[in-house]
Amino acid sequence: MLRTTRLAALAGAAAITLTACSSTGSDEEPSTGATGDSTGAVVEGGDLRYGSVVDISTWIAADAAWGNEATYYMAVYDSLLRTSATNEIEPGLAEAWEYNDDLTELTLDIRDGVTFTDGTALDAQVVVDNLNRFREGASPDRGLLDAVADVTAADEDTVVIALSAPDPALEINLSMQAGLIASPSTFDAEDAQTTPVGTGPYMLDSAASTIGATYVFTPNEDYWAPEDQHYESLTINYYADASALLNALRDNQVDVANLNSVTQIPDAESAGYTINTEPVNWKGIILADRWGMNNGALGDVRVRQAINYALDREGLLQGLEAGYGEVTTQIFNTEGDAFDSALDEAYPYDPEKAKSLLAEAGYADGVTIVMPQTGFVPASEYELIAGVLAESNIFIEYEQAGESFFGDLLGGTWSAFNFGLNQEPLAWQTYNQAIAPGAAWNVFHQADETVEGLAARIRLGGEDGAAAAQELNAYMVEEAWFAPFYRVLGVIVSGDGFAVTNKSGQAVANLWDITPA
Repeated sequence: MLRTTRLAALAGAAAITLTACSSTGSDEEPSTGATGDSTGAVVEGGDLRYGSVVDISTWIAADAAWGNEATYYMAVYDSLLRTSATNEIEPGLAEAWEYNDDLTELTLDIRDGVTFTDGTALDAQVVVDNLNRFREGASPDRGLLDAVADVTAADEDTVVIALSAPDPALEINLSMQAGLIASPSTFDAEDAQTTPVGTGPYMLDSAASTIGATYVFTPNEDYWAPEDQHYESLTINYYADASALLNALRDNQVDVANLNSVTQIPDAESAGYTINTEPVNWKGIILADRWGMNNGALGDVRVRQAINYALDREGLLQGLEAGYGEVTTQIFNTEGDAFDSALDEAYPYDPEKAKSLLAEAGYADGVTIVMPQTGFVPASEYELIAGVLAESNIFIEYEQAGESFFGDLLGGTWSAFNFGLNQEPLAWQTYNQAIAPGAAWNVFHQADETVEGLAARIRLGGEDGAAAAQELNAYMVEEAWFAPFYRVLGVIVSGDGFAVTNKSGQAVANLWDITPA
């Protein structure tokens, strides 16, 4: 039997809250949470009405994203592994797993006796096919399996994943969208986009659902983990904008919901909801042009440090998030090996220190940085940030971004820009997200010998990998590759009779961690 490994980790969350079109609420009476029997199985009468700030983009597991969409997928699918609310990797459809000695091969023991809701049996070959489909699919996150060289079925219940190089994030990735397992009957089905077939705790009732508004689910009566089916029915209502969601809260039309913004907290509290918060992402400025290719000033570390000293982080937190959040100068997750609380004191607000550093670098009269401005961020936010920096002779000139904003951003059009990125569970994930030469958010794809040496140690894990993660964090702060403002809180509200256990770094709670109170 394979040993079950544990890894302190958190699932990733979306960096930007997405919104689209509105849905209509119901005038029905508020529901009440179900109570479980001694086995934890579903008891009649329990309903959960969940409010989501995003719509589902696709039901095809191979094309799935995560973030705020994760609730939809957790309803109908299982993943190979799970990430608990206490930050451990736990069994899912794989009940045990083990790496080889050089961490280039992961063997999964697939759970026996599991069937999809169409009656198809789960086996190793189905898992292999799903993993290969994700690697080749349309998911924006298919790069999560970039280190996978080959996937094979050793026998009916054993899957072997061969890696081109060790990947410390593989277990976490298999607990999210990369590990979702769909029935092979959906692979070539014409209705695959709208009709999911998984092994999950619930089944989508398409006849009772309205695409773009309301999704109704009924329990999977043959679910392998009935203790996780807390409700007799689940309805996910999509609310397109803040007003629609707040109206639903005021009318008690939802039991649990994640909010568009922390500024909605007072309204949710006045409507009688309990507020549950956890840090999800960091917000600040990505100082992308660290080599000074387009803006020579940013190639000087003293200028980048000056920007960090110029930031009134407490003031920005109050002005932009009504005080809901945690000021920081580091981009790494508070629960991960890289985090060092002392680094949050590295750049106290000090305009005179900022001016002195600029003068040392040859910019006594200040520096000018051109950054993008978009219509989906209030103009007042840009003005506040620019105003704070101007007090230290750091002058921001904004130019309006067009429809190709994200392409231009990732293509290196701007030397620096305001943004927010999710705080990944592991230092290795953060490295691949924003630091590595090939990382999407290292938009100039600049390489650093010190960084690459530390990354090679992090890749191998263990105590030395954890030490290297802390060294990388300290190096990022000292070299000022970023200018973080604060950690943003994700907010989930719950009504009477419902309890939520939030998950740091993830926009939504695990569905099984929304329970009757």
